[in-house]
Amino acid sequence: MASNNYSQGAQVEHQKFGLGTVMSSNDDRIVIKFDDHGEKKFVTPMVIGQLKKSDRQPPVEKRASRSRKAKAAPAPAAS
Repeated sequence: MASNNYSQGAQVEHQKFGLGTVMSSNDDRIVIKFDDHGEKKFVTPMVIGQLKKSDRQPPVEKRASRSRKAKAAPAPAAS
């Protein structure tokens, strides 16, 4: 059995899903958040052979976009 040496925050590349960040892992399960495919859960021993470590910098977490409405300028006072 391959050992799980992917700790939380590790940058990995999967053959099918591409680049991602390890969210959590143990000997049984690993959760990876992929840049283009979202969060995926795998059985660790089955996926270890499909992962390779990536030397990229972790992506900046995108904040949930709030509705940014431009504030309307106050109407000038009528004289």
